[in-house]
Amino acid sequence: MGRFRYLTRAVWLLSLVSLFTDLASEMLYPVMPMYLQSIGFSVFFIGVLEGVAEAVAGLSKGYFGQWSDRLGRRAPFVQLGYGLSAVSKPLLAVLATPAWVLLARTIDRLGKGLRTGARDALLSDETTPADRGKVFGFHRSMDTLGAVLGPLAALLWLSAHPGKFRPLFLWAFLPGVVAVLITFALHERGAVPSGRPVVPFWASFRYWRQASGSYRRVVGGLLVFALVNSSDAFLLLLARQRGLPATQVIGLYILYNVTYVASAWPLGHLADLLGSRRLMVAGLVMFAAVYGGVAFAHERWEFAALFMLYGVYAAATEGVGKAWVSTLCAKTDTGAALGTYAGLSSLAALGASTGAGLLWQWYGPLATFGLAAAVTLGVAAYLAGVRVVRLPEQQLFSA
Repeated sequence: MGRFRYLTRAVWLLSLVSLFTDLASEMLYPVMPMYLQSIGFSVFFIGVLEGVAEAVAGLSKGYFGQWSDRLGRRAPFVQLGYGLSAVSKPLLAVLATPAWVLLARTIDRLGKGLRTGARDALLSDETTPADRGKVFGFHRSMDTLGAVLGPLAALLWLSAHPGKFRPLFLWAFLPGVVAVLITFALHERGAVPSGRPVVPFWASFRYWRQASGSYRRVVGGLLVFALVNSSDAFLLLLARQRGLPATQVIGLYILYNVTYVASAWPLGHLADLLGSRRLMVAGLVMFAAVYGGVAFAHERWEFAALFMLYGVYAAATEGVGKAWVSTLCAKTDTGAALGTYAGLSSLAALGASTGAGLLWQWYGPLATFGLAAAVTLGVAAYLAGVRVVRLPEQQLFSA
């Protein structure tokens, strides 16, 4: 077990929590639009619903990350955050009114905002710079395993009970409860309180101004990419538009997640060997290849190959990106740094999906995916050469 010494008790617990939470969430992700439409919701309101929910998550991540740093506590934020997300699942099926569904989705996203910065800081506290990529990669692979099991569970249910959406929201509550119970087994290391006052909720991204130049340069490049990294729903929509039946489109989503699970952990190892910068740049090039490729894809095998490559891209960037960003700040600021990065990325993603939808409507999918591919290649070139200065407080890797 010496080879896996970085997989501490806390890393395992947090990874299992993410697995069960994603299982619950992904049971509902592929059926949510169909469910909302079945109870009379318009496509416009569904867009408003998701927009408000993502804005709440984005704004709260940096804010609660700072609270976690100030108190030197991580576990309470993790426990309450996962608890809110678990409770929100059955609430979605209680009433079919717009205000109630909006409230339930907001509670779910507020839970995500509460836990994200503190959870990632806990993972960072459990490892060293030499193993950070492996830890984040392992955590993300477990998280995405839940994203594979969730849609499979939903497909099994709907195959036996066609059109019965509401019971799924109740079933999704069970893995959510398991995740919350696991959080109470966490025993966090004693973190040093930052002592900094927490800025108001509406100014929760103020950390950006006090961050190092290296942090701002790297995260700035990543945010430009986030502005063209639209929702995966557009990839699925394109496959459906090109003639693939709904069952095969769901199969592509599962194939993407399976590839992600298989790739995340080994690519985390590769990040520690080659450096986060190199793997991040390689992942962005893969993203550009996928987005450029789907614009011209029509056959099922073409979409299958591109969705597999998309899974490798995701594994090469998300956990690795957090690992890289966590080395660009002082240890006492990890929660705020990661929370601010995650929050700004969420807001950028909201803008990306809105812009992609408008571009698709005005100029078609070729323009939507082609522009995203071109911008991503530019970001990859920028990050390959961006100047990163080592902080004296810590040893940075892959800078």
